[in-house]
Amino acid sequence: MSASSIRNMEIAVIGDLELVSALRLAGLRKTYAIQGERHAADDIRKALSECMSDPGVGVVVMLEEYAEMAGDVVSQYRQGKNVLPVIVEVPSKRGTRHPDVIAYYKQFSREYLGFDIEL
Repeated sequence: MSASSIRNMEIAVIGDLELVSALRLAGLRKTYAIQGERHAADDIRKALSECMSDPGVGVVVMLEEYAEMAGDVVSQYRQGKNVLPVIVEVPSKRGTRHPDVIAYYKQFSREYLGFDIEL
């Protein structure tokens, strides 16, 4: 995959209305606002599956709690051989589930990039 084709890939967002609205304002177009808790897990899985099967998506940004709700799908995908899209979990307005955020993102960058990034 060439650098120019990577540059043209989209960032998809799976989040609550606040996260999706903020990132739409930042210019992202491929967004999935999950509303209501009744069918949230199904909606998250459907959105994630759509993003993972779209060759134009390079990064999927999703709330940590949503990644937990679709944990089996996320784990299975990360253990596979696919490099793209990269799934990036972000904390919600209620905070993060990782006690040491710096250590978490260092480990994340080491796994996906192969080297450490100092934050």
